[in-house]
Amino acid sequence: MSKQPQRTSTARVLLLLVSAAIFVSSPPVEAESKSVTAAKFASNEGNWIFLGLGMGINLLEDHDGVQMATRSVDSVVTSSLMSEVLKKTTHEQRPDGSGHSSFPSGHATAAFAAATMQSEYHPIQTPLWITGASLIAASRVKLHRHYVHDVVAGALLGAGTSELELYSRKGLLLFPIIEPESHSVAVQAMLDW
Repeated sequence: MSKQPQRTSTARVLLLLVSAAIFVSSPPVEAESKSVTAAKFASNEGNWIFLGLGMGINLLEDHDGVQMATRSVDSVVTSSLMSEVLKKTTHEQRPDGSGHSSFPSGHATAAFAAATMQSEYHPIQTPLWITGASLIAASRVKLHRHYVHDVVAGALLGAGTSELELYSRKGLLLFPIIEPESHSVAVQAMLDW
């Protein structure tokens, strides 16, 4: 029998969003300081580490790990694509003036998509995932790459996409390789063969 994720409650989604708002409410830092160095790490290397863990850590699971990893990838990729479409549609200028792709934050979108999925699969780890996603979102505001509303919208988009992923029988974007009846991924059979 496959392990079904516990369905996310509205309260958990609200907790994710409130957490993001708390972390991003601090004003941007002007001078190069320890907080700017930390923000640069969270926005770059930390972001890649977080997303890699958020999409791949489930492969260590004995049962349904490939299914959970595939669904996590599906959520992060789908939400990131939606974020890019919104960026092209809204064409909002970044706070640092470096371009017109501020709304919504792609970093916040992907981070909260991964955090929501992992919070479902590993509820006891929820505070860690929420904190990580919130730090990534806050780093984007600190570095003048996004406004607060950009990261809040990204958090909503990422968490909402993960909710859809969790309630979908076959996933969102990778539905051709997700089998709803057995709750396993078709590629798993190929790997076992």
